[in-house]
Amino acid sequence: MTFPTHRPRRLRQSPAVRRLVRETHVLPSQLILPMFVREGIDEPQPVSSMPGVVQHTLDSLRGAVADAAAAGIGGVMLFGVPAERDAVGSCADDERGILNVATRAVVAEVGDALVVQTDLCLDEFTDHGHCGVLDAAGRVDNDATLERYASMALSQARAGSAMLGLSGMMDGQTAAVRGALDEAGFTDTMILAYSAKYSGAIYGPFREAVDSQLTGDRHTYQLDPANGREGVREALDDVEQGADIVMVKPALPYLDVLADVRAAVDVPVWAYQVSGEYAMIAAAAANGWIDGRGVMLESLLAIRRAGADAILTYAAVEAAGWLRESL
Repeated sequence: MTFPTHRPRRLRQSPAVRRLVRETHVLPSQLILPMFVREGIDEPQPVSSMPGVVQHTLDSLRGAVADAAAAGIGGVMLFGVPAERDAVGSCADDERGILNVATRAVVAEVGDALVVQTDLCLDEFTDHGHCGVLDAAGRVDNDATLERYASMALSQARAGSAMLGLSGMMDGQTAAVRGALDEAGFTDTMILAYSAKYSGAIYGPFREAVDSQLTGDRHTYQLDPANGREGVREALDDVEQGADIVMVKPALPYLDVLADVRAAVDVPVWAYQVSGEYAMIAAAAANGWIDGRGVMLESLLAIRRAGADAILTYAAVEAAGWLRESL
């Protein structure tokens, strides 16, 4: 009887061998923690749909980012939840607004130990919950929104943000922000373009976390989930406009898009394991239906294997601990 000379099972025979030949790795430094800071609260407020996630006070935020730095993760992405909102999101570029105040506090707390990033979008700050300014007909006015984004970019850069996360999906937003930053002398401030951000049903817990005022949907400016090639085109456009990094969001349902974007661009590609992805794993684990740790790590590995150089995940600090234990 003839047997094959190549037997793949030889390379799976022990944990040590499997570690040695492993193709893909997830490192703590490749994880970014999204964090929420809310104006006008005295203690952290749990987000009911996201077990383990809270809306921070300024004080609790400082402690949490210190813990994040100690965990060895790569960075944090800050989202502000203001006490007051209006039609144009005035608090978004107010130097005393919650996001800018929080950014200064975080930078003072951790310095260069983490890459401090800030969400640049109007949805948390508007009384209608859309990512841009509305026109008289109630539609998002792309060009008027770009003016607001440019102003927000300067405020966030002045507050010390090292990287601006452009998540609003307005046409030309990367060029508008890059131009405003460069003209004002913030040439080192990086841009993370949420290039392939898909409209869908998986963002619900996030909307609780930022107390979103949205009624309706964002189908007219976020990508149609049916369109993979469009995500690649958007990423290429953002690179041409000056993006330092491009993003695919959500992550796990769009691994095909992630792989295609990775193959198409020559800048880092990140992915966002969004609130719904996190919540599904956390809820199933809490009910004893799955091994939460195992599923979370497998999900992060899948996102890395598809091409993500780094991952935004609400499990960043916890996952960093698990990854260190496995070394």
